[in-house]
Amino acid sequence: MTEPADLPEPLQRYLRHLEVERRLAGRTRDNYTFALRRLAASAAAQGVALPAAQPHHVRTWAAQAHRDGLAPRSLALMLAAWRGLYRWWGEQGVVTSNPVVGVRAPKAARPLPKALSVDHAVALAEQGADESTDPRLAARDRAIVELMYGSGLRLAELTGLDLRAGRDGGGWVDAADATAHVLGKGSKRRSVPVGRAALDALAAWLACRDDIAAPDEPALFVGLRGRRLGPSALRVGLRRLAQAAGLPTDVHPHMLRHSFASHLLQSSGDLRAVQELLGHANIATTQVYTRLDFQHLAKVYDAAHPRAKRR
Repeated sequence: MTEPADLPEPLQRYLRHLEVERRLAGRTRDNYTFALRRLAASAAAQGVALPAAQPHHVRTWAAQAHRDGLAPRSLALMLAAWRGLYRWWGEQGVVTSNPVVGVRAPKAARPLPKALSVDHAVALAEQGADESTDPRLAARDRAIVELMYGSGLRLAELTGLDLRAGRDGGGWVDAADATAHVLGKGSKRRSVPVGRAALDALAAWLACRDDIAAPDEPALFVGLRGRRLGPSALRVGLRRLAQAAGLPTDVHPHMLRHSFASHLLQSSGDLRAVQELLGHANIATTQVYTRLDFQHLAKVYDAAHPRAKRR
């Protein structure tokens, strides 16, 4: 590839090095070019030779990029490109220290998880099969929705469920005890309650599962080929069900887990219980749902309180 002519020759050599060593994709190369161009311009504006740059110079340049509107994530990528340049120069003996080490972009605001409204979650769970859908797949997908929304299971936890206990690393549903036993993150096991609606949906699926499943397949949920249902096929089934239910948003599996946590917290206010049910090691991870709960309360206030209405 042709190096950008407006880049100083040392930076062009670094780009060539990256292309040979890392075979940069077009978009990644564009990101590096932008970062190096910004570095060269910042140094030139202050009359600083790039090999002579110090940490205080880098902090000034990064702060200016942030003031110019560069988002924290983009800023972090830019600093990573700068850091890589100086690391390479260190290997070449051009510099004796890396001035970008220790310079970090500001933390990006953590986006709130997207959750369905209660009405939409119920509509999704109660959606029946349309004429174009195999009724067996409809029964399977409804059982999946009921388990994910009713018990807060992760995608991997659900696809890892077996018909019965026994497989190392697998999970299972004990219908008699109304409990799901799953293997979560960090290979940690936990047990969560399974509601009546989920048990009924699961029974309906089990009544037709053997019509699809291969004889030796241990998985609880299978695809049309008779083998364990994969994440991609689950997403497709969920999207099909959401469209049939007329939901206005693209529903993904983790949204059901978010909805479970948000709705449970709204009703109970028990953050510790929600933490246990979700299997979070740190309660700070669960606290994000208190922000969702506050958003819900704020909307109710704005819609109902006479002092909230704008004049």
